[in-house]
Amino acid sequence: MKDQELRFSGSVPDKYQALMVPLIFQPYAQELARRARAFTPRNVLETAAGTGALTRALHEALPDAEIVATDLNPPMLEVNARQIQSERVRFVEADAQHLPFDDAAFDLVACQFGAMFFPDKVRGHSEARRVLRDGGRYLLAIWDTIERNPLTAVSQGVLIDCFPDDPPLFMREGPFGYGDPKRIESDLRDAGFETIHIETVELRSRCPSAHDAAMALCYGTPMGTELDEREPGSLERVFALVEQALRQFEGADGIDAPMSAHLVTATR
Repeated sequence: MKDQELRFSGSVPDKYQALMVPLIFQPYAQELARRARAFTPRNVLETAAGTGALTRALHEALPDAEIVATDLNPPMLEVNARQIQSERVRFVEADAQHLPFDDAAFDLVACQFGAMFFPDKVRGHSEARRVLRDGGRYLLAIWDTIERNPLTAVSQGVLIDCFPDDPPLFMREGPFGYGDPKRIESDLRDAGFETIHIETVELRSRCPSAHDAAMALCYGTPMGTELDEREPGSLERVFALVEQALRQFEGADGIDAPMSAHLVTATR
């Protein structure tokens, strides 16, 4: 997991927050927070919190709850902490697979688009279950397959066309590599959960232009690192091709494309 986290370094965390969060993460953060509010938790743990799209949404939806936001990547967590000034929210560097918290410490564990990066997914889910109280919920958002997320799918296609002999596959194999609901449910059951609900939810990805969407996908992700490993200095060239490819989703009001994710609720 640490190898994946190291790719989100340098200028990526700030650009990720500024570009990627509004493009694809904010809509699901709002939906997860709405679901969390229905459970009325007093103590919330967020794992793989990143730059804080869900942290902020949870704090707004649950202003009286105590929230602990964790991530393995200090630069991402620092961006998160800069944006929330509240005595009810604290930030802890922690690996979701080895949580530094007591058993049965939380009413809710939430994880938005982080479980895909757990090297041992059953271990990560087991840790969430361990720190939950009886009756507590584990609330996750996990990306559906890349084919059902066309902005990313088209961008991935550009990378494959540019480097057919050694294509950068971070997007397909990383964030979109855990999209099978049967596998998710099986892993959760192996982690000890028995009551599991998985709903596939389609929302919209919107931004002002194909240029903005391409900026997010090329500069707000580890794409540049993957490209430099193959051809140093190639990001600008690839960016132009991604922007051109994304114009198919651009209308009078900018980019409007579907995106799909599995929203999971597992009860301890």
